[in-house]
Amino acid sequence: MNWYIEVLKKYAVFGGRARRKEYWMFALVNVVIAIVLAIVDAILGNQILSLIYTLAILLPGLGVSVRRLHDTGRTGWWLLIGIIPVVGFIVLLVFTVSEGTRGQNAYGADPKEGGYSPAHS
Repeated sequence: MNWYIEVLKKYAVFGGRARRKEYWMFALVNVVIAIVLAIVDAILGNQILSLIYTLAILLPGLGVSVRRLHDTGRTGWWLLIGIIPVVGFIVLLVFTVSEGTRGQNAYGADPKEGGYSPAHS
């Protein structure tokens, strides 16, 4: 949960780098919250809670995705490949599960070298 909150603290930060763990923990918590909200929305008979959550999480989700691509040495514009059905999803999946560039790259210092972990702060 600390990784999720850390992404929310960087609400619209598109610079820097994000570790795989930061990205995937954020994605996992999002899926769990989306499932819970879908159940609540089904009970209420509307989709307002899911819509509000989706809008609220849009910028942090884009930000962590761009930072994750930066960690692999790619520009954030690679997110647009997701527009291509199936192939775009697969390419982005491969990029997000790939290990980040070791050491400094064009987007900043290696987040693993800093020793930062929200779970230990």
